[in-house]
Amino acid sequence: MSLREVLHRAFESQSEIEAAEERAEATQTVGCVAVDKLSDRHHVSVSGVLRSVTLRPREGVPALEAELYDGSGTLDLVWLGRRAIAGINPGRRLRIEGFVCDIAGRPTVFNPRYELRPRPGE
Repeated sequence: MSLREVLHRAFESQSEIEAAEERAEATQTVGCVAVDKLSDRHHVSVSGVLRSVTLRPREGVPALEAELYDGSGTLDLVWLGRRAIAGINPGRRLRIEGFVCDIAGRPTVFNPRYELRPRPGE
């Protein structure tokens, strides 16, 4: 490791450290793609942590929306017709699969298949 890398690590912000840890965790999950490498209209598998979960109706239909963060970027997840899903809470680790599409410039997956992953220490 060069002196430049050592100094950079010494002065990283907490958010940079957390992002690096998330990227490392996500890359260890077999078959997963980083959010910043996603391309529109492809079936993907992504691993990360939920940053937020909100209930937001879409055209009169309940919709549970979540933001998945993998250290490289965020992916919007939308479950149509759901008000809540057991285990889908902020801070929870997930591995999702689904068809990614671009909605208002943000990568989004509707009704993804998901697997709850253990949190650190579980």
